[in-house]
Amino acid sequence: MIVALLGAESTGKTDLAHALARRAGNQGLRATAVEEYLREFCEHRARTPRPDEQTHIAEEQTRRIRIAAAHHALVLADTTALMTAVYSDLLFDDPTLYDAALAAHAECHLTLVTGLDLPWTPDGIQRDGPHVRVPVDTRLRTRLQDAGVPFSVVYGQGQDRVEAAWRAIVNALAAMGGNPRTAEDAPANLQPWCRECLVPECEHQLFRRLVRD
Repeated sequence: MIVALLGAESTGKTDLAHALARRAGNQGLRATAVEEYLREFCEHRARTPRPDEQTHIAEEQTRRIRIAAAHHALVLADTTALMTAVYSDLLFDDPTLYDAALAAHAECHLTLVTGLDLPWTPDGIQRDGPHVRVPVDTRLRTRLQDAGVPFSVVYGQGQDRVEAAWRAIVNALAAMGGNPRTAEDAPANLQPWCRECLVPECEHQLFRRLVRD
């Protein structure tokens, strides 16, 4: 299961991704957080990306999510290519990344948008400032709605935010019928992972327990 954590800057996506991965791991689930590639890009180059580098950033984010999904039952993606497309649109007036970003985003099973109820804090050169949070949030929600992508908005401070996101994940598992007994009975989007697992029933048992709890 791939969970996309999207949202404007300084809304707690990174902390939330790691907290959810730890929560799942503590319950015996193979889980991992995929960090935002943009941060790594900016730190290594000591600058923000140029317009012509946006496609690379989006594609690399997608590549890392796919690699993680091949080896974990639950992937918490600290943004997807869709956020790169939103920023490319807003900052560079370039909407051309949306089609590929939405196609890649379709591989996600749940989309969580982090609310603007957290204060903006400076964190590296990739931050644009508090003035861009509302436009980014608005553009993101509009694109998700226009594409017919369902999403839940996560609010709350500290552990309350983690609990809200965790409830959304458990509810999504229940809605997916994500508690089969064999790989063949699993939803089609889970079967490739199940067939590669040495004990296909293992995570399904955990999914069932999460849904019950």
